[in-house]
Amino acid sequence: MKNEKNIAILKEIAEKVRICMLNTIDSKGSFSSRPMGTAKIEEDGSIWFFTNEYSLKSKEISKDNDVNLGYSDPSSNTYLYVNGKAELVDDQARKEAYFSPFVKAWFPDGASDPNLILIKVTPDVAEYWDASSSKMVVVFNMLKAIVTGSTPDLGEHEKLKF
Repeated sequence: MKNEKNIAILKEIAEKVRICMLNTIDSKGSFSSRPMGTAKIEEDGSIWFFTNEYSLKSKEISKDNDVNLGYSDPSSNTYLYVNGKAELVDDQARKEAYFSPFVKAWFPDGASDPNLILIKVTPDVAEYWDASSSKMVVVFNMLKAIVTGSTPDLGEHEKLKF
């Protein structure tokens, strides 16, 4: 039951924000980041992306599959960080099911593009912050905390395990 709740939270935030920073480890052991559009989040919590099979990120995932994702929506004060394992998946049925006009900008030949492959991220741990109050309420709570010497209430914050 706990895992279902955690997956529901993950899905709700990531589907709302849609774009994240996918962080991989490069050949020198440093972080390498790039924005990615989430193609799909399945019921088991796996997060799917499209990429070019011969891209740098694909090479990095092949060498070290530890990745993290950073979703951020400052307009609603919602943030999600996901640690997980990535794998490259060549699944034509999923490519066709998850393909969208947005993806067509990078892959004009559609879901049958020979260079198109999927990245599947299986989350291990996630952490989210959600202060869906207006910015004025957030600023008020911060100022109140400064004046009273307390910790500001900035909304929900929780670590999720999968």
